[in-house]
Amino acid sequence: METLQNSRVALIGGGMMAEALIRGILGKGLVPPEQVIASDPMPERRAHLSDALGIQTTDSNTAAIAGAGIIILAVKPQTIGKVFAELSGQVQQNVLLLSIVTGIKIEAIRQALAVPAIVRIMPNTPGQIGEGMSAWTATPETSPEQREQARAIVRALGEEVYVEDEHYVNMATALSGSGPAYVFLILEALIDAGVQLGFARPVAEKLVLQTVKGAVVYAQQSGVHPAVLRNMVTSPGGTTAEALYQLEKGGLRSTLSRAVWAAYQKAEHLGSLDKE
Repeated sequence: METLQNSRVALIGGGMMAEALIRGILGKGLVPPEQVIASDPMPERRAHLSDALGIQTTDSNTAAIAGAGIIILAVKPQTIGKVFAELSGQVQQNVLLLSIVTGIKIEAIRQALAVPAIVRIMPNTPGQIGEGMSAWTATPETSPEQREQARAIVRALGEEVYVEDEHYVNMATALSGSGPAYVFLILEALIDAGVQLGFARPVAEKLVLQTVKGAVVYAQQSGVHPAVLRNMVTSPGGTTAEALYQLEKGGLRSTLSRAVWAAYQKAEHLGSLDKE
């Protein structure tokens, strides 16, 4: 991928999502490890990233961005104000700045760092194995070449959707960004139900994981609406119909809807933290 070959990539923050991005970038061969540096205050995280991925690490955000053509903000929204204060006046104007910080809007980044080319991304953790889902958007000042660089990084994590309106990024935060946690909770509940029935936990886990995996792949390949697929496996008066009745009675749909809405509202709220 020629678009990134001569770029030095700096990540501010070395947490799990930063690691997922680094793994994706290196896994796709976009840049070699020696062109990637990550800053993190925790010595154990720096040691892990260096040992596991072969990249450079530092405890200094300003040192990390020195000479970088691409900077990725990958910190928690509660600490972005401190990062902005450290980097203010230190960022070169021709860099491509990507942010995966939940809720923090492009305008806040622009005001703090005075960088015109800004890309905001909402990835998710399955990006660690190349099966992620990311929504992203870019400022008008982002050049076509910079957009291709951003797209290459996002695609290193899996599937991607470009949105014209930044508002959709917070929506994606609630739906796909937090989405894996909803799925993991459902998996956990189904496995526990299998154990309650009498299965050994490893057996219940295998039954559930493959069932969910198979259902998702089947839904993707069939191209049929999930409601139609659900009806196809629901015989009148049968076991599935009885189970679905209990799920509807328990408010599964409305509970999931409220959960996603709550996550969206939280993302909107986090966007104001850098002003506090």
